[in-house]
Amino acid sequence: MLQVTVWNENRHEQKDPIVQEVYPEGIHGVIAGFLKEESFQVRTATLDEPEHGLTDDVLAQTDVLVWWGHLAHHEVSDEVVEKVKQRVLDGMGLIVLHSGHFSKIFKVLMGTSCDLKWREADEKERIWIVDPSHPIVEGLGEYIELEKEEMYGEHFDIPAPDQLLMVSWFEGGEVFRSGCTYQRGKGKIFYFRPGHETYPTYYHKDIQRVICNAVKWAKPTKLPKPIYGNAKPLEDIKANK
Repeated sequence: MLQVTVWNENRHEQKDPIVQEVYPEGIHGVIAGFLKEESFQVRTATLDEPEHGLTDDVLAQTDVLVWWGHLAHHEVSDEVVEKVKQRVLDGMGLIVLHSGHFSKIFKVLMGTSCDLKWREADEKERIWIVDPSHPIVEGLGEYIELEKEEMYGEHFDIPAPDQLLMVSWFEGGEVFRSGCTYQRGKGKIFYFRPGHETYPTYYHKDIQRVICNAVKWAKPTKLPKPIYGNAKPLEDIKANK
């Protein structure tokens, strides 16, 4: 059974009554709930737990890590970030949601600032599917429409995606690369834009479908470990040819 860890800094839920009303079980609780309905084995982890809930044992047992953060990126320890990075390079999948674009782990894996434009104005977002052949968008129509969301706008300072699956349009006129895949080492990474904490985005069935599909796509592949270092020749090498 695929083992998924949903990580959330869980700070808005402690401080903001609006967020508490929208997500009384926490953003991680809602995401974990619909992932469990897909028969994944799911656990949650939050910032204030020892080692942010991402101990060596937890990471070793995680096939795919889902990450949501916003207020407290700077509070995530560099030691934990390095451990998560190594697990991704070794094959663990990573799904980065919304404001996780500014997380330490996403920035270190991208190698760029991951900065962007933003605005909170209760805008309509229309997420267009631009690669309908990809398994992450299986079961969706031409687009996903959200009545209200936070705007993210270009330029989004990320490397060119391996695959661009979705592009968002906002009521104020901006567009944004909102569904991007990457591979780092043996690990697959998917960045998915929607999910502002004051909107009920993670209750939307199409948003849930994308995340469930992404978890399946990002699961580790069973490939032999590459051999590095000095190598003996497979054929005889003649000194004088």
